[in-house]
Amino acid sequence: MAEITFLQAVNDAMSEEMRRDKSVFLMGEDIGLYGGCFGASRGMLKEFGPDRVLETPISEEGFIDAAFGAALMGSRPIVELMFGDFVTLASDGMINHAAKYRFMSGGQVGAPMVLRTPFGSGTGAAAQHSQSLESMFANTPGLKIIYPGTAYDAKGLLKAAIRDNDPVLFFENKLLYRTRGEVPEGDYTIEIGKADIKKSGSDVSLITYSRMLPICMAAAEQLEKEGLSVEVVDIRTIKPLDVETIAQSVKKTTRAIVVHEAPKFGGFGGEIVSSINESEAFYYLDAPVMRLGGTESPIPYSPTLEKQIVPDEPKVIAAVKKILSKGGGE
Repeated sequence: MAEITFLQAVNDAMSEEMRRDKSVFLMGEDIGLYGGCFGASRGMLKEFGPDRVLETPISEEGFIDAAFGAALMGSRPIVELMFGDFVTLASDGMINHAAKYRFMSGGQVGAPMVLRTPFGSGTGAAAQHSQSLESMFANTPGLKIIYPGTAYDAKGLLKAAIRDNDPVLFFENKLLYRTRGEVPEGDYTIEIGKADIKKSGSDVSLITYSRMLPICMAAAEQLEKEGLSVEVVDIRTIKPLDVETIAQSVKKTTRAIVVHEAPKFGGFGGEIVSSINESEAFYYLDAPVMRLGGTESPIPYSPTLEKQIVPDEPKVIAAVKKILSKGGGE
């Protein structure tokens, strides 16, 4: 096991898969000489050359459609968008074409492509470069959505996504890029659609993903010092959603709080709450399931304001104490 950054884990996953399979290639803006907007492809142009690390024009819709065409013809493209906010420009190719092609071809042809992009606030990039838009795609059958929170999960899930025979959205939080974790040096994959219990507990379940994972872990450790036992469930993949693991955790703790960075209203947390309520776990609840999400606001440029509109450790701690003392609910 080597301790590496989340960013290096992404780079290693892509490089290893490109060495393993000649049909895999990378395309996107500034991914060659510049090494990617956040450095995820640094060094890859030198190793694989311009035929497999393709610099694209500033036309997200155009090169997403090009990747879709390449996937239909037997390649396995990895597409990097500079910022996740730009998925709005690329949504037609993913939602109306890649996601539907296996269905529309009677199961004969899939579109094995991966769209990678960084999401999230906290870098001072303001309203148009700081959003978390995962829910925009969650209602589209045919897409798989991955949103890891650790370097280990990032590498194993990205390798699994590249090998998948259907389109996968792989979302990365910008503030996680410099975080470090232990990652096996050999080849491994993680099954898409399996949640992971990052910390076992008995009083309440914190159900989360991506950047909120380390925040929930820190809150759980602080609460443990106060005598409260908190379980942290990392869903890791939004689609497919591992309802079974979530439900088993809630059945054990009898209370649950769903935490994500995106605005609470319309956020993916609502789907998790519904999944709990529609499962056997509902009959074990001692309090209504709570949601803790971002404020209904565009991301401010001001660093002080930016910090205020997404959940942080004190907000998670306050939510846990509320659900334990007052029964929770909103």
